[in-house]
Amino acid sequence: MPRNRTAQSGARSLDGRQRRSERSREAIVQALFDLVGSGVLQPTAQQVAETAGVGIRSVFRHFADMDSLFAEMNARIQATAVPILRADPTPGSVDARVRALAERRVDFFERIGPYKRSATVQRWRSPFLQRQHGKLVRGLRGDLLRWLPELERTPDDLVDALDCLLSFETWDRLRTDQRLGRDRARDAMLRAALALLAPITE
Repeated sequence: MPRNRTAQSGARSLDGRQRRSERSREAIVQALFDLVGSGVLQPTAQQVAETAGVGIRSVFRHFADMDSLFAEMNARIQATAVPILRADPTPGSVDARVRALAERRVDFFERIGPYKRSATVQRWRSPFLQRQHGKLVRGLRGDLLRWLPELERTPDDLVDALDCLLSFETWDRLRTDQRLGRDRARDAMLRAALALLAPITE
């Protein structure tokens, strides 16, 4: 066989292996995403492999550890959920902005809900998830001040209380522990937020 044909055959074989590897990697990430989205808060590498239809060795061949797999899943969540927070605040009175902010937070928290619950369960052993949690906490506080710049002139404890009230943890308590529907949980959060902000809305 001529040398150029041999080289072409080898290149096609390499391209085929690369495509199979990429498909396997995508299947693994999608499997984790689907498992967590369906309520499996602590999927094992074996569960991921079985859902993806690959061997467990493939999981660790593509991902050195579970943190690197979490990072891939987080990238998907970031792409779909973070733009909700980055949108410009709604103009209007403090009351109107608080109502719009609450709706925005509800949309965001509902989108990330199962993935954030999973991250909370596993955060103690994952440096990556710990860093992501810190970024989310800081990001939500910054978002609060962006929507309500009036808070810069209020006591720190008011800002701290409102930051806690409009957090994912509060939302999860309402939705999971108190078993409230989306609308009722939103109304409870909004009522408390408006009560806290009464001094600057009057």
